This record gives sequence, C-alpha cells and structure tokens, in this order.
Amino acid sequence: MLSKKRKSITILFLGSVLLVLNLGCFAKKIEAETVLFKNDIKSDATPDVLKRILAAKERPISEIKFEKGTYHFYPDKGLEKYCYISNHNDVVIKTAFPIFDMKKLVIDGQGSTFIFHGKMIPFLINESQNISLKNLKIDWEIPFHSEGLIVANDQEKGTFDMKISNTYPYEIRNEQLYFIKESYEHNLGQAMLYDVDRKAIAYDTESYTPLTLYNNLASREKSLKQVSNYKYKLDPIAPSQRIIGREHRLRAKEVEPGVVRIFNHGKKMPPVGKVLVCKGEQHLNRLAPAVRVTNTYGFNMNNVTIHHAGGMGLIAENSKDLILDKVVITPSNGRMVSTTADATHFVGCRGKVELKNCKFNNQLDDATNVHGTYQRVVDLLDENSIGVRMGHFQQQGFVIGKPNDTLGLVRLSESFLPYEKITIKSTERINSRYQIITFNEAIPSTLKVGDLLENLNGYPDKLLVENCDISGNRARGLLLSSPNNTIIRNNFFSTEMEALLIPVESGHWYESGSGSNITVENNVFQDCNYSGYNRGVIRFVTDDDNDNIAFNNIKIEGNTFNHFDNLVLEIANTNNLRFSNNTISISKTFPKLHSQEHAITVKSSKNIEFKNNVYKGEANHILKTEERMQKLTFN
Repeated sequence: MLSKKRKSITILFLGSVLLVLNLGCFAKKIEAETVLFKNDIKSDATPDVLKRILAAKERPISEIKFEKGTYHFYPDKGLEKYCYISNHNDVVIKTAFPIFDMKKLVIDGQGSTFIFHGKMIPFLINESQNISLKNLKIDWEIPFHSEGLIVANDQEKGTFDMKISNTYPYEIRNEQLYFIKESYEHNLGQAMLYDVDRKAIAYDTESYTPLTLYNNLASREKSLKQVSNYKYKLDPIAPSQRIIGREHRLRAKEVEPGVVRIFNHGKKMPPVGKVLVCKGEQHLNRLAPAVRVTNTYGFNMNNVTIHHAGGMGLIAENSKDLILDKVVITPSNGRMVSTTADATHFVGCRGKVELKNCKFNNQLDDATNVHGTYQRVVDLLDENSIGVRMGHFQQQGFVIGKPNDTLGLVRLSESFLPYEKITIKSTERINSRYQIITFNEAIPSTLKVGDLLENLNGYPDKLLVENCDISGNRARGLLLSSPNNTIIRNNFFSTEMEALLIPVESGHWYESGSGSNITVENNVFQDCNYSGYNRGVIRFVTDDDNDNIAFNNIKIEGNTFNHFDNLVLEIANTNNLRFSNNTISISKTFPKLHSQEHAITVKSSKNIEFKNNVYKGEANHILKTEERMQKLTFN
C-alpha cells in the first residue's frame, strides 16, 4: 500500500501529466483559426490578406472568410513570383493569395466579388492539401481583351471601321493599334467576331478572321536558313522565331475620336454590327489565369463565378482529386468575353477530376482540356538516365512526374500505346526546356533518341463532366486525352468548333494521352462547328497519318444532335465504339456551311456498331466508311 506522501506525489505527477495532455489537446484545437476580413480593406485588400497568409506558418489558418462586399486587389503590394505555367506564358506575376504548403484551408467569399487589377494570379496554390474556394466572384477592372463594334467596311479598299468605347482605351503608334491596360498593352493579334444578338461567336467567323496581321518578307526564308545549321531543334512558334522575316501588314488610322479604320485586311471585311474581339499576339496573351493549382492533393471550387481572366479560369498541373461544382465562367459588364483562354485545364492530374453543374460560356478556348505531356528523348546519357526536351514553348518548366511514377515509352509511328514502361527515380531541371530523368531500372535497349515519354500515372482515374452548359465560346467544348475512365452526361453543348474532340496530339502542343473507356450519354448538341470548320460535332483524330488504334471502348448513347450542317460524327483509329439510341435532326438555325455528303465518317477503325438510332437529317448518305473496313450499317 502506498504511503500518503507517495500517494500525493503520484497524484500530483498524474495530474501534471493530465494537465500537459489537456493543454496539448487544447493547443491542437486552437492551432488553426478562422480569419474574417471586413469591408474596411476593400479599396486594396492585397496587403492585409497577404500579410495574414504569410503568417500562417506561425499562426495556422483553417478558414478565411470575407464580409460580403466588393474587394479590390492591386499588384503593387502583392507577393511576386516567377511562374512557369502550362499552356500560358511564363511570367513574373503577383498574388494576394499564395497558398503554399497549406492543409485543410477553406476560402469563403460569402458572396463577395473580388476585382483584380493588372497582371495578377488571384489564387496561386502549390504543394497543398484539401483546399476549398467557395461563394465568390472573380473579375478584372480592366480586361485583358478588347472589343470594337464594326460600323463600316469597304471590301474593294480592304478597310473596316471599328467604334471603340472608353472601356477599351487605345493609342496608335507607327500606324499600329494598341489597347492600353493596367501595366499591359496588346495589339489586334488574335481576333474573332462576336454576334451581339446571340452573344456568341459569329456564324462563319472563319471567313472574316483571323486578321491578316503580317506579310512575309522576301528575305524570310533566307533569314530562317541563317540559323538552320544550329545544332539543336528550334521551336518555330516560339516568340523568338515567330517574327523572323515578317512585317506588319495591317495599318490603323483614327478617322474620328473613338473610331479606328483598319487597312489591308486580306480576308472578307467584318460585317457591320458585329463585334471584333481581340486579345493580342498568340504567344504573348496568356498572362494571368484566375486560379493556378500545382502539386496539390484535394482541391474544390463550389459556387464560384469567374467573369474574366487574362488566360484560363483554372489551370491545374500535377495535382489530384479536383472537384468543381457550380462553377460559372461568364462575362460581366456587357463584355462579349469571359476568360481569354480555356475555362478549365488539367495537365498531368490524377485521381478524380469532376466538373458538375457548371456553366462555361464565352471563353476564348475550350471549356476543359485534360491531358498529359509528351516529352521528347534527346539524349541517352547512361544506363539509367536520359535527357528530355519540352516540345512546346508553353510547356517549359513542366516536370513530367514524381519518383516512382510509371512512364510509357512511345514511338507513334509504330503504335499510339507505349512499347515499354519504366519508373522515375528522380528528375533534374537543367533549364526550363531541358531536364534529366533518372530511372529506377536500366533504360531499355529499344529506346531511341526521338521517342516520346508520357506519364501513365498522370491521368485521372475518373473524369466526369455532368450537368454542364458549354456554349458561346471559341474552340471546342471538351478536349479529352485520358486513357482511363471518362463520363460525359446530361450536358448542353453549342460551341464554335467540335463539342467533343478526342485526339492524339503529338506535333504542336505535345499533349499526351489517348481516349479509352469513354461514355457520352444523354447530352444535347445544338449547332456546333458554326464558325466555319468542316468537322464532326464529335471527332476522334490523330496527328499521325497511320492506321494504328488510338481510341478504345467508346459508348455514345441517348444523345440529341440538333445540327444545322450534315456532319455529326468523325471516327478514326478507333476500336470498339457503340453509337446507339441517339437522335440526329436538322436545326435550320443557320444556312449549311458545307453540306457534307455524309453525317458520319469512319476510317482506320474496327468493331464499330450503330444501333437503334433515329436520323432526321438531310445528308445524302448517313454513313461513309473505307472500302477495306468491315461493312457497317446504320440503324
């Protein structure tokens, strides 16, 4: 039996232990706090928000809330970072929300609107886990694009006049038109016509745009040849190469305040009453996506509206489990355009990628693009290491994978599928375009310089696009290169190009992956490809002209195609596709652009089935197949 003294000491000791444990538990409960920002910071919220986020290591945050209101964010006191951003320009950018190495953070705008100024990335998220954005709107005070109403044209003289509102201030220097922004300017550059009444890309805009910006000088070929003996491959579309041997073709003159005449356009003159939307040179105009997510596991956007961004609405790279619900991309303030590039874009992302109950309207590129990245083998260094090169200048800095990821070795002239697999030990970035990859295994003897690598782990296990409205935008609805499982259901599409493009893209953007296990069901496809391209509403296509199978296990079921033109479906390099219980009808919304002979074309494919479909279109023939293929019938 313990003595009273020893018992007291024991009780005191145990009490101390319990106190320490209780204090420890108590500390854990309060270690991450909710932060509330009020309207008193609304004139420039950047310094206050940034200061608190930068202090999060010492004072962790579980939730950031904003009293409902309109908050302005300026770059002048923002955190500066140099960013390599996939499918964007590589830029020095500023942000108020550097979400770096954070966990379980919720940012709740509580219905607020965030107005950004100049070259900023509103949300820069890296190396984090379980980050949520909700209940907010994102916009820019001055957009990165510009608009002008066509008020006159003269086809014989090759001129058209644009009325430009004070919303888009401009100046003319050396007969070139420049639109002035906050710490930025752009010329006419990439341009498209919009229909004011439909508030969408104009019908047959390809007859009028793109603008004919340049003349090639007689010395262009000579100038290019001067560097043709350069030891390494040059990128002809990179900014440094693109302008060699070219001069400005278009000339601008102000004919009265706010009205500018454009001379020397080489295509049809834009019709009076249309709006010309321009965003500057192709290689210089993707500067400020709204949300950038990298190396992050668990990301949610819910009830978020993005009215504008100088690039994509969301660009996600090498991340996992990304879910967007009730995300709206749509213009504000009477503008024709929302984001100046894709609404959403996923590169090398894994786990789940889900887009549910979203609206992607009037962006200047795809609603979403999901793919990996091909990298070209340029050096066989030793038995375990190779040197690789980024194919496109807007891939610079992208890391193909992490240790123990499985890479596929691909030779597209022989197969769209990997001929060998190998796992990463480490990657070393020598510069933005050249990296060294070391493998756990010895390099296969079959690997050759010129072969491509793709990360077989860098695709979603599940890709879901459901209950979304995708319309009014330039380019495609969905551009998908995922070999795992994809479901596209209950969506509405009305897009300037294809609604669904399933490609193997190996010669320009170097976007890896082929499409397999894809279900397309219960969607409405209303008047797609109305800008002038002669393409199917749904299209399977490869860059490489061979008969190899690239796409497998496709189901297109229960959809409605209401189309003004004839061509609905293009199938190539496909195995095991079932097209059933679909209805195809003619809309007569627009005059036919191409009056194609066939509604469906099939080549280089096998195991294709058409069953229980209804055709009410006007094509002379429903189905066209290659003679050497199996005989197909449409029913």
